[in-house]
This record gives sequence, structure tokens and C-alpha cells, in this order.
Amino acid sequence: MKSTISTAVAYYTALGQKNMEEVKKYLHPDIQFTDPQEKVIGKEAVLTAAQGFTGIFKTLTIHAKFGSEDQAMIVYDVEIPGFAKNLRAASLLSFKEGRISKIDLIYDTRCLEEGK
Repeated sequence: MKSTISTAVAYYTALGQKNMEEVKKYLHPDIQFTDPQEKVIGKEAVLTAAQGFTGIFKTLTIHAKFGSEDQAMIVYDVEIPGFAKNLRAASLLSFKEGRISKIDLIYDTRCLEEGK
């Protein structure tokens, strides 16, 4: 079985490459995704949200990774043209049955406000 860190890195690498077929492999059917703006439940709904996210960023760069038996933390930057050159985010991923079952995404929403 892969470690939580290697799975988390593989997931965010696939997301950064905008490879949704690869992204799909890492998601548990009952996944929950939460960020400062929304909560999404279920694999297909999370994939739809992830697809929308891939449409707005130019690059995704992983900066740090930490993990335990059932969780991993990934810190990354995304470049969103017109909004943020380096939006720093932290994502706490929980795992169930070897797949990502929960993503808690944390970032500063100020860069998304008009005029920032």
C-alpha cells in the first residue's frame, strides 16, 4: 500500500498536470471536499469542482509535504492569472481504504476579492 504522502503528492501532481483521469484514481467514492468557499460531497461532485479549478490556474507547485498513517498535509502555490502569482494553500487530506476521503483546503481568500 502506498503511503499517505506519496498518494497525496501523486494526486496534486496529477491535478497540477490537469490530468483528471489520474486525479480520479486517488479519490474515495464518499470523498468530502471543503474550502473557504464551499463544501462538496461525492467523487463525481469533487471531480467536477477539481476540473473547474484546473481551468483557472496556470501552475501548481508543491512546497512541503507531511504525513501520518491516515492523513497527509500538502503545502503548495498556484499561479492564477489575473488574481495571484503565488497563492499559497495548505491541504489536509484524510484517507480511507487507501484513497483520499476528505480534503480540507485552507488559503487566504483576500487575493480573490475584487481589486486585490
